[in-house]
Amino acid sequence: MARADRADRADRADGDDGFAEFAAAAWPRLVRTAQLLTGDFHEAEDLVQTTLAKVYGRWRRVPRAEIDLYVKRALVNNNLSRLRRKRVAHLLTPVLPESLRHAYAGHAEAVERRTALMGALADLPARQRAVMVLRYWEDLSEQEIAAVLDCSIGTVKTHARRGLTALRNHPGLTTPMNPTGARR
Repeated sequence: MARADRADRADRADGDDGFAEFAAAAWPRLVRTAQLLTGDFHEAEDLVQTTLAKVYGRWRRVPRAEIDLYVKRALVNNNLSRLRRKRVAHLLTPVLPESLRHAYAGHAEAVERRTALMGALADLPARQRAVMVLRYWEDLSEQEIAAVLDCSIGTVKTHARRGLTALRNHPGLTTPMNPTGARR
């Protein structure tokens, strides 16, 4: 009887087919990607948790060779659905409060640049933002992005071109000119 109990427990422990290990290993990367998509750390964690819960329900049917693609596609699609429903209000602080801005003098410029970038990303349409994040933070190829977003490579190229143009022209990211007209 003890042998049967041990076998039962082993079957239950292995019942997730490696999902727990995958989720634990992928969590930091998925949260980083989701934060770039949502603009908020807490919304990103919620998005990843929701995505992993949905993926778990289909885990045994996902081909092992396509797990990363499947999860990235689910993450992007869940974010787009979240935006369409408009159930969550985006509250992004464009700059840090004055007391926090000067607390870490060595990091103040980096924090301001990151805040400006997050604001600029938040101003992009959802599909352009997804392409920017997948291309320049996840380092996916155009073909891989097309597979994640379930669109053509031409659509990915168009979103990338328009997104880069919008980011280059965003007032929060423009490089100020000095009085002589040269860029600093």
